[in-house]
Amino acid sequence: MNSILQNDLNDLENILEKAKQHGIAFLDNLENVPTSSKNTMDPTRKLNEKGLGSLGALEEFKERLAPLMVASPGPRYLGFVTGGSTPASIVGDWLSTVYDQNTQAVKAQGGTSALIEFEAIHLLRQLLELPESFLGGFVTGATMSNFTCLGVARQWIGAQSGKDFAKNGVSGAIPILTATPHSSSIKTLSMLGIGSNNYTVLKTAEGNREAIDIDDLQKNIESLSGEPFILISSAGTVNTADFDDFTAIAKLREKYNFWWHIDAAFGGFAAVSEKFKHLTDGWEGADSITIDCHKWLNVPYESAFYLIKKEHLGLQIETFQNSNAPYLGNPLENFNYLNVLPENSRRLRALPVWFSLLAYGKEGFKDIIEKSTALALHFANALIEDENFELLAPIRLNNVCFTLKGDHNQEHVSAFLTHLNDTGKVFMTPTVYQNRKGIRASFVNWRTTENDIKIIIEEIKKTITELDF
Repeated sequence: MNSILQNDLNDLENILEKAKQHGIAFLDNLENVPTSSKNTMDPTRKLNEKGLGSLGALEEFKERLAPLMVASPGPRYLGFVTGGSTPASIVGDWLSTVYDQNTQAVKAQGGTSALIEFEAIHLLRQLLELPESFLGGFVTGATMSNFTCLGVARQWIGAQSGKDFAKNGVSGAIPILTATPHSSSIKTLSMLGIGSNNYTVLKTAEGNREAIDIDDLQKNIESLSGEPFILISSAGTVNTADFDDFTAIAKLREKYNFWWHIDAAFGGFAAVSEKFKHLTDGWEGADSITIDCHKWLNVPYESAFYLIKKEHLGLQIETFQNSNAPYLGNPLENFNYLNVLPENSRRLRALPVWFSLLAYGKEGFKDIIEKSTALALHFANALIEDENFELLAPIRLNNVCFTLKGDHNQEHVSAFLTHLNDTGKVFMTPTVYQNRKGIRASFVNWRTTENDIKIIIEEIKKTITELDF
């Protein structure tokens, strides 16, 4: 064995202790870590011949790389719908690395860690009160979850006319209807060979909504004259956390033949709260659902899961099976995730989720969801009371979409947000809503408190004063 590797093996406990101490120091000081950074580094370092050893590399990390890190797991990082990492999820993530499984099989001599994934999905179905008619698994994020779900939807479309798109490629147009899809769904259409331009944009409901106008949906369905199609709907749109009317869509399913996909990346967790679960009424009728865990479930990146109805398992295997690997056995008889998902290499992403669900239970996550939504309202009310701002949409769940008051200030929105983010006290993301420049703050982090809202409002007022628009 290489001498430096041997030294690291002999000193493993000390190495991990030093890394733990560094991690704890970061987390303990998270409120003071900047939410944005202008720090930079020269990424063209020369690789040394002999190596520094783990402790030497850790010291260089502290000096050169750590200054690039921002407080994205912290209480005032409100951009990109970013959750933090709860203590239990960190334990699960660390142990995922320690055990280092390629999580694929539920029965095999080479490891059965996929049973943990099965149980985690079972626990998530209970949390969200979804039926056992769904099978699920973990992927890196909403993009790959949407890819998995819509990949099977693509295969379903082909099967309606006796075609196997997975084997022979896509032939002909695939009708896709949607209103305000997340960009990851559109990216998925590109990756699936359907085309990122090849979808029909439905009207949105009246009353400052991002949800599908059901009447327009029905008109578009009727114009297809019975042709099967894919519907991409939303449980929590990216700007205003709006929800499509799943009960109405379920009724249309009784009359028309289509694949119903729901992108519920963060909004699906509304089902955990009695206050908001009505928003998801009827979603159990969908064919597939996408949900992120590194958002409102507050586990480390990368973590999301898909849910697809069991009745489509054959189509899912047709889409993703490793057909030229006979040593893997019959995929219908010997379940293996590498035959139902894009990745042949998968870490044990289920473990941080499993730890979180066991550690905090339904009550714990209900508290996070309801606290987040209350803080969103609190922040929105503070903005309303300030004459410099206006809301672009009502607060429906946990996203606050706002802008500088008055059309004459539209040219200043970008400068205001850049200046605000440069303070390092808060981070929000820019957006455009109904052709107006805006700012979006998303509340999902388990650490955020009313005191954080106070700090954010103070920074916002200070920024307005300093810029003097």
